[in-house]
Amino acid sequence: MTYHIEILLDNNNEFFTFLNTKIKEFNNQYSVHHRNARKKDSVQPINIIVSDNDKNWVGGITAEVYWEWVEINDFWVGEKYRGQGLGGLLLEKTEKVAKEKGAKKALLTTFEFQARSFYELKGYKVVGEIKDYPPGSSYYTMVKPLMDENTYY
Repeated sequence: MTYHIEILLDNNNEFFTFLNTKIKEFNNQYSVHHRNARKKDSVQPINIIVSDNDKNWVGGITAEVYWEWVEINDFWVGEKYRGQGLGGLLLEKTEKVAKEKGAKKALLTTFEFQARSFYELKGYKVVGEIKDYPPGSSYYTMVKPLMDENTYY
């Protein structure tokens, strides 16, 4: 068997698409959950937007429900609106909608300099930590049961 190795230091969309397609094909073959998640409407988005009186966006959450989990992807509140309970309210609303869509657990990631302590106050537990990522900080994976408070990870 012969092959050639090429190193590219620029983005290559065609190669990215090729690899992404091959990984999806492999996952589909070996994981019914991955295969089912690719069906139309199986990943259910949640977008909660906060606007000011002038209809300017000042915060919100994007999340997705699949595999009986809600994955919180992006969550931000403008500095002017922090410390007033808005973040907790948004997280609570996201979890409520997710449960209505069948989620039993929640998953998110955060950096040490972001909101770890906030999430811990809301019942999330650290299940993974990458130290020194970025240098001098940590990156956390956090989870929370949404149905049975006795669920452990």
